[in-house]
Amino acid sequence: MATRAESHLKQEEGESGGGKQDSPRTHKCGECGKAFRFLSQLKRHVRFHTGEKPYKCEECGKHFSTLTDLKRHIQTHTGEKTYKCEECNMQFVQLVNLKTHIRTHTGEKPYRCEECSKQFSTMGILKRHMRTHTEEKPYQCEECSRWFGTLNHLRLHIRTHTGEKPYRCEACSRQFSLMGNLKKHMRTHTGEKPYRCKECSRRFSQLGHLKEHMKTHTGEKPYRCEECSSQFTTSSNLKRHVGRTHRAEKP
Repeated sequence: MATRAESHLKQEEGESGGGKQDSPRTHKCGECGKAFRFLSQLKRHVRFHTGEKPYKCEECGKHFSTLTDLKRHIQTHTGEKTYKCEECNMQFVQLVNLKTHIRTHTGEKPYRCEECSKQFSTMGILKRHMRTHTEEKPYQCEECSRWFGTLNHLRLHIRTHTGEKPYRCEACSRQFSLMGNLKKHMRTHTGEKPYRCKECSRRFSQLGHLKEHMKTHTGEKPYRCEECSSQFTTSSNLKRHVGRTHRAEKP
C-alpha cells in the first residue's frame, strides 16, 4: 500500500508530463509540505519518508538514499581525501569535516551552552559539555558498572582493568595509561615547573602539588587524625604522623 508521500509523488509525475526537471512549477511533498523547484529533488526528499535506499555499496553492502551519500561513503573504503585545509594541508574525506576543522584555525565557536554561555566549535562537543550540567552518564563499564559522561572517558577507564599502558617515556621506558600522566612524568626528567605560587613564587611541576602547598599559606588543615584529632595540611603528613606516633605507641 502506497504512503501519502508516494501517492503525492505519483500525482506530481503525472502532472509534470513524465518528470521534466525544468518545470517552473513548485513540487511539494505531500507528507511534510516542503517544496522543491525540481521533481528530481522531490524524489530524493521522499525517500526520507519512505526509507527507500536504492544505492548499494558493493564493498560492504550498506545502502544509501542518494548517490551523493554513496559516493561519500565509498571514500571511507578507498581512503580518498579530496578536501584539503589550505592552512595546514590536513586532508579530509568529507567537506563538512574540513569546515569543522577550519574552526581550529579561525577560533570560531558557533555553538553556545544556554546554561553557562560557554561556546564550542562543534555540536558534538556542546552535547558532551551539556552532560556536565545534566550529569547524564550514558556509557557504562561492563567490568565494574561505573558510568561515564563520554565514550572517551569510558575507554580511558577500561585501561585500569586491562592494564594497557600505551604511552611510553623515551627517557626511562616507564609506561602510562594516559598521555596526561606521561606529560607529568616527563617533568621529572626536564625539571619543568609550570605552576607558580602567587604568595611566595615557589614553583611546582604538578598542579596538585601547588594546591597542597597553598595550604601552608591559608592555614587550611583538612586532614584529621582519628586517634588524637591533630590536623594536617596534606594526607602524606597525616600518614607520617600516624606511623611515627600512634603505631609506635601500640605494643
